[in-house]
Amino acid sequence: MPRPKIAFDASPVPIAQKALGELADVYGNVPKAEADVIVALGGDGFMLQTLHGTQELDAPVYGMNRGSVGFLMNEFHADDLVDRLKAAEEEIINPLAMTALSVDGEMHQALAINEVSLLRAGPQAAKLRITVDGKQRMDELVCDGALVATPAGSTAYNYSAHGPILPIGSDVLALTAMSAFRPRRWRGALLPKRAVVRFDVIDAAKRPVMAEADGKSVRDVVSVEIRSEPSVAHRILFDPGHGLEERLIREQFA
Repeated sequence: MPRPKIAFDASPVPIAQKALGELADVYGNVPKAEADVIVALGGDGFMLQTLHGTQELDAPVYGMNRGSVGFLMNEFHADDLVDRLKAAEEEIINPLAMTALSVDGEMHQALAINEVSLLRAGPQAAKLRITVDGKQRMDELVCDGALVATPAGSTAYNYSAHGPILPIGSDVLALTAMSAFRPRRWRGALLPKRAVVRFDVIDAAKRPVMAEADGKSVRDVVSVEIRSEPSVAHRILFDPGHGLEERLIREQFA
């Protein structure tokens, strides 16, 4: 098998830039459009940025951790990269599509690999109405916020908000409340992957809410619709035995 053409992408932090220089000297560094594989050097945030930035390309992305947590990354080793790429296992992730309407009448769209979240943006709790597949499911959720997470993102913000960890490959989304005041003990719901979730903000002028999708923020929203986007498939490579399925299981016993 010929040596793969590699495109390196690194976060601006010094440790990632140093790794970029070392690896490019050994393995070369082709333009992303010409690459067989893209190697991202950084943390999870940079991995998400790389996946979004290369979603139109066919090349999979292999991450090496030069950040902190590195849940989506592999361990950093400089000397055996080609063998690791050849042995890597592929996971395919479909992102969420967010359509948010702001108070000024503008429509905002974004994709999120981990989650779409709504957060209160003022001193008072948010009031949200929840509709699933056109059927109103909750008249009023009083909370600090709510989110819809993919299986891949279920160990991130969703988990810190006491949402469930979802097995990778499961056709399920997590709808999780953050600091729900009423209904007081409502933690959220598990929904089919095909579900379309809509949040309407009640009294948006008095209780402003912002929406966020993988770092893209929209302030003063009045409604947010979230659905899975099967037409976009992110290809992520992991070392054998260290893929997302194993990581999600391991996280539950940490």
